[in-house]
Amino acid sequence: MTNLDMAIPASLKAALEAEVTRTKGTTSSVVTAALSQYLAMPVHTLFQVSISGALVAGVYDGEVSVKSILEHGDFGLGTFANLDGEMVVLDGRVYQVQGTGRVSEAGPDAGAPFAVVTRFSPQTDVETVSVASFKDLEARCDKYRNSGNIFYAIRLDGHFTRVRTRAVNPPQHGTRLVDAAKAQSEFSFSDIDGTLVGLWSPGFSSAFSISGYHFHFLSKDRQHGGHLLDVEAGPLRLKVEALTDFHLALPESEAFLKADLSKNTAEELAYAEQAH
Repeated sequence: MTNLDMAIPASLKAALEAEVTRTKGTTSSVVTAALSQYLAMPVHTLFQVSISGALVAGVYDGEVSVKSILEHGDFGLGTFANLDGEMVVLDGRVYQVQGTGRVSEAGPDAGAPFAVVTRFSPQTDVETVSVASFKDLEARCDKYRNSGNIFYAIRLDGHFTRVRTRAVNPPQHGTRLVDAAKAQSEFSFSDIDGTLVGLWSPGFSSAFSISGYHFHFLSKDRQHGGHLLDVEAGPLRLKVEALTDFHLALPESEAFLKADLSKNTAEELAYAEQAH
């Protein structure tokens, strides 16, 4: 976060103080909201393309371009057309981690069937103690979530003793995600510097997203990465942003419009997220 030092008229200051009292917020939150509205630049907003149930049902054509995704955020994750690898959005760049292990920066015209991004503006910036496993990582992050009913963007940077990831491989067209996951590639890295790009989503979002923690890893040299399966790391720099505004863009493709998305896909999605 950036501090602003400015002079404003006494009348505006009085109005600002009155709004802080009315909303029970802070001067920072009121000024940020006002600037966001005036500049038409959303803050603390999560933007999602399509729904997780569409992926589970085998709808994964390139619904939106990387260029469009970056218009809505500079931090997040997703996948690519035909499930061709894992997407990592970090510092305004989009990286593709393919099933071969190859990592490359995606071009502006690359297509994505599913992505979740935000303009990362963390409110928390601390150093964690060491983590010994994925469950340990979740416990460390839990301390900086004060609600189970909103979304959170989470970034962790540092040195990783051990990282286990996966990347999906392009399946035959229309293959359900649970079957495509059986042929995923898994990778193990040791003593590596990098970043975890993560999102935490509340339980009610399982109807359209991936509830709980979802992390993608990208090495500092941008040569390794993938969907996080397990981790061991020394102290990490942890940044967290609470996200209270959610925008969902639904595809208009024939495949999406005609797909049966009425089923509860949480169980299949949970299976696809695990190691195999």
